[in-house]
Amino acid sequence: MLTRARATAAVAAALAAVAGAAPAALADGPGGGVSCGDYICEVEADSPGQVDSATGSHAGSEPQGGSGRGTSSNPWTCTYVLLSPQPPATSLDWESHTPGDGAVYKQTCHYLDSLNTVTRNQWLANPPPTAAAVDPAVLAQRAVDTMKLAGPDVASPRADGKYLVGMPMWMWVNRSATTYGPNTASASAGGVRVTATANVSKIAWSMGDGTVVTCTGPGTPYTATAGKTDSPTCGHTYTRTSADQTGGRYRITATSTWTIDWQVTTGDAGQAGQLTETRQAQTQIPLTELQVLN
Repeated sequence: MLTRARATAAVAAALAAVAGAAPAALADGPGGGVSCGDYICEVEADSPGQVDSATGSHAGSEPQGGSGRGTSSNPWTCTYVLLSPQPPATSLDWESHTPGDGAVYKQTCHYLDSLNTVTRNQWLANPPPTAAAVDPAVLAQRAVDTMKLAGPDVASPRADGKYLVGMPMWMWVNRSATTYGPNTASASAGGVRVTATANVSKIAWSMGDGTVVTCTGPGTPYTATAGKTDSPTCGHTYTRTSADQTGGRYRITATSTWTIDWQVTTGDAGQAGQLTETRQAQTQIPLTELQVLN
């Protein structure tokens, strides 16, 4: 039978194997006057809810009565459940304390959204605070933050292009997961997992001449066979040159609106919602008049 010290060492070795380095306070665990080290401390009393970093109610801090510290950037997340019945007085889980002096909890630590899990018993001097429910909308935002959504990847108009007054300009963008979508990511905490999918729903082109053109698609790439016709999906025709603009160029700003649909896939499945975010990209182009020689 493993001694307490050897069992703790075994857990530390397991964590080191999956994460590259075990949390600094693993030997004693979060709470009970022991430092949380590199954990994100979450707690769960004998109620079904959990306190999670997504809600801001107990992330990166110690269980009640502890003197821990936490770092919200660390991928470890721990939860606590009060053991019932409590271990016998002879159990090493009491860490030299007697029953009634604090209590023993089941500590479960997840690494990177439950990719790896380590569970052990942990004595705490005081009961953890009442747990708070996980907000799926907050988890959805956390998932969106990992997507690294960017502004439009403008293919046309180009800064090195040659454009004429009165000639139809075709606007379009290159499509990728980060600049147009679809882009899907998930986040989980406290037994709740949310999956979000982001797509660009529209792009507003501020053309620099006071005109704003809103397009609901990526635009249509121009081909020579189109001649001098207008773009069928996204275009603009300038009526004056850019000679009076700063640097002799029109500054074009393309603003994409990302529509993000999310749903709970684990936990209270069926909950769903929608988020909206915007991103921008800019380019500058010259507009000249066609010169006719007599």
